[in-house]
Amino acid sequence: MKKRWGYLSLPVVVAIGATFAASSTVAQTVDTARIETGGQNDWLTYHGSYKSYHYSPLSQINTSNVGNLSVAWIHIPGRSTRGLQSMPLAADGVLYYTGSYSRVFALNGATGEVIWSYFPELDEALIARQTHSPYNRGAALGEGKVYVGTMDGRLIALDMKTGKVAWDTKLIDSQKLTVGFTGAPLYAKGTVIIGAQGGEWPGRGPIFAVDAATGKKKWEFLTVAGTDEAMKTWGSDSWRTGGGGGWMPGTYDSETNTILWGTANPAPLYDWSGSDYKTQGARPGDNLYTTSVIGLDLDSGKLKFYHQELPHDAWDFDSAVGEFVMLDRDGQKLVVHPNKSGYIFVYDRNLGIKNVWRITQNSNFVKDIDPKTGELIGRRDFSAGKVNEPLCPHISGGVSFNSGSYNPKTGLYYKLGQEWCMTLEVMKTTPVTAPQAQLNIGADFKIAPPPGGEIYGHLDARDPVTGVKKWEVRYPEPPLGSVLSTGGNLVFVPDSRGTLHAYDAESGAELWSHSDGTGHQGGIVSYAVNGKQYVAVTAGFGGMASDDYAPTFGDVYKSMPRDDGALIVYSLK
Repeated sequence: MKKRWGYLSLPVVVAIGATFAASSTVAQTVDTARIETGGQNDWLTYHGSYKSYHYSPLSQINTSNVGNLSVAWIHIPGRSTRGLQSMPLAADGVLYYTGSYSRVFALNGATGEVIWSYFPELDEALIARQTHSPYNRGAALGEGKVYVGTMDGRLIALDMKTGKVAWDTKLIDSQKLTVGFTGAPLYAKGTVIIGAQGGEWPGRGPIFAVDAATGKKKWEFLTVAGTDEAMKTWGSDSWRTGGGGGWMPGTYDSETNTILWGTANPAPLYDWSGSDYKTQGARPGDNLYTTSVIGLDLDSGKLKFYHQELPHDAWDFDSAVGEFVMLDRDGQKLVVHPNKSGYIFVYDRNLGIKNVWRITQNSNFVKDIDPKTGELIGRRDFSAGKVNEPLCPHISGGVSFNSGSYNPKTGLYYKLGQEWCMTLEVMKTTPVTAPQAQLNIGADFKIAPPPGGEIYGHLDARDPVTGVKKWEVRYPEPPLGSVLSTGGNLVFVPDSRGTLHAYDAESGAELWSHSDGTGHQGGIVSYAVNGKQYVAVTAGFGGMASDDYAPTFGDVYKSMPRDDGALIVYSLK
């Protein structure tokens, strides 16, 4: 039986030194051209624009006055089960963001006043069966609508002005597959694209395209054995339960009309084939197109090109990180894409390898990756039983799914690295598909320090193409949030302990910090309303990656709530 969650834990707004008043900004159409340019005052798509810089050109808040930054207002969405992971969006003075249970809020960007909110009707029994938390990582804007994916496999369009449902399209049979949508959609040229979660489930990882006006499905691409070529890379019919998916939003290349998307790991996560993975084990072969970056024609969904970053991914270091930083360098059009392993791949616009570099210090799943070909050198593949040496990095990755930031003024790429490992025991499993699909992991694992070292995180400022490091800031635990750089020569980092930091973009010197009261694992953006700049960050700890923080690090994490969250917005005093 379906039941509306109702109005339990209603949202709360705390305005600090603000008067509730509607924005005087004149609303404009959010379309492909506007998203491509990014806009001075707005944040129109998950990564800010199709270039995926995660950068704001606003400079009102800068190195000389950031010390005067203070909380302008706070919005508490209510029922933030396992915290908040959303990336806010801003258009024409209105801020849109999502909370747990696929809830959507439209707020006055200057005051936090609630313009409208939408709580989708969800099946409580289904939600209780799902292994992943009921988090949601964001929405998309386009053609006067807000688009959000739901935990029960729907894509919903809401009127931007009123929050009323324009259409509601069922894309996944979540009752059977037990997965849905947690990542943000992507809008481009009249089409909404969204990828399913489910690398650990016995499915085939679909990516969907839906007509933005009508909600009618336009095409579906299967990341597992979606072409004849790919089918040959799955032995023993293992493609039927291959996992895959594309759970984070990619981007759109308008010059070639191409969707760039990262795909998830195969299932089971940990195969027991050892070095015979080509012919033995649970999923013999390279397992295309899992742990890959793919280019799809926006109109047809046809595969145009791809690169499999980790053939036969045996480590859960998938490629679903959604950053595709599109750069022009020395007359070349390049794309920078971080892999969860901690390796950063540099491509041309057709996903041909230009370079590969590593942001993490602790990595032993391979000896190296060839920077000219992308070939894995000295890979570690496991047989059933305990693995003697810890596997590095940890399953949560050398980098998080959350975004780094490229600043075109400094030419630097600001990205968080995570130095941690895990103990591992691999076991043989059998996929469970009925009556409902079940997780298929194939191992027990536990966080562990790097051999001879300790767990930590770091913010690096690097050349995005060569990987040359200019400066580094260290943290006692890996931060799990996104990074924001701005035209004010600032880099903002929300850390796991709950502190928001501001650094000088050129030197890495810390210029300001503020405690948000709980850890961060979501997005941060900047926008302007009526000439005033704001910085908005989601706070609320408790996602799957954070499960080990309290038992491993103790201290503040033992008392940190796991079911609370808030959107906190800053401006100059």
